[in-house]
Amino acid sequence: MSEHVLTAIRDLLPVLRERAQAAEDARVVPAESIKELREAGFFRLLQPARFGGHEADPVTFYTAVRLISSACGSTGWVASVLGAHAWHVATFPAAAQEELWGCDPAALVSSAYAPVGRATAVDGGYRLSGTWNFSSGVDHAAAAVLGALIMGEDGRPADWVAFLVPREDYTVRDVWRTVGLRGTGSNDVVVEDAFVPAHRALSFADSFRCACPGQEVNPGPLYRIPLYSLMTTTIATPLVGMATGAYEAHVAHQRQRVRVFAGEKVKDDPFAKVRVARAASEVDAAWLQLTRNITEIYDTARRGESIPTALRLRLRRDQVRASERCIAAVDQLFENSGAGALAEGTLIQRFWRDAHAARVHVANDPEAALKLFGDGEFGEDVTVGML
Repeated sequence: MSEHVLTAIRDLLPVLRERAQAAEDARVVPAESIKELREAGFFRLLQPARFGGHEADPVTFYTAVRLISSACGSTGWVASVLGAHAWHVATFPAAAQEELWGCDPAALVSSAYAPVGRATAVDGGYRLSGTWNFSSGVDHAAAAVLGALIMGEDGRPADWVAFLVPREDYTVRDVWRTVGLRGTGSNDVVVEDAFVPAHRALSFADSFRCACPGQEVNPGPLYRIPLYSLMTTTIATPLVGMATGAYEAHVAHQRQRVRVFAGEKVKDDPFAKVRVARAASEVDAAWLQLTRNITEIYDTARRGESIPTALRLRLRRDQVRASERCIAAVDQLFENSGAGALAEGTLIQRFWRDAHAARVHVANDPEAALKLFGDGEFGEDVTVGML
């Protein structure tokens, strides 16, 4: 079934590529694209089988994300995050999953994980308030996973929790006006003193330990992958796809391009060939390391073993290095594309802008993750960070 999904995604690429400008102009992925991705089965890849999902190998999911992102960066970004949230919801208590998918198994979920919200415990649950930025794909979602601190009686944070909040309990502020990833519609989510039942709360500490209530009803190995191992790969993979799309657009353009002053065909320039070789190698290296690490984590979960910290650290190391490699590749290609690449509507300039927008996501920030890897190598106790 998963291979059928990939085949359907490949068939969609031409139309997604054609809609890339429309997504950018509207500042949201077209509803038609989301509908077609649904029909292709993409959003089912990481969803539990008991709700009609595929519980697919995560590499299959990321392969689809890379393909989509190679056609349209914004569509790939939104597809990746909305698709990955099916996995996260599967780790919530069973009652929360039933509320979301019981009536509509195709319901999608956006997110904003930063702990900017504040919650207080009340009878049966929590009262939640806050304003969250950057909820990509929120216009297509029936609910949102929002990060918040539960405040204790002493006024200090007692826990960092992900709350699953239905669409009727929040408003969306249209604020997304950017130079890159314009089509992601990553708008603000505002909650004003909403009641959230206890079963729609999941501690990030439980996710870190890979000990979540959802595993009781979804016992498969897919749901024993660490939250951040999956989510940071979810943020890096669209960047690999954008670099792939930029590479394909650059090579196609350069095959036909003639330098006006020199009167030479760019495809005959030996240095142009060296540049594409370097760029191709960077993108390949990024993808090979991403897929190697997530495969090893998934295989470890399938053996019923806990995921060692050293493997989580290696995944994060290579994930942020993937972001660096892809930016280096896109920059090198763009620099060698000529002034014609600056025109609005050209593929290379959109991929260049989208890739740089993807790079500034906190999960793609190299220094913090690389420092954590160094801590692990030197024997420090690593218990914080996106692991």
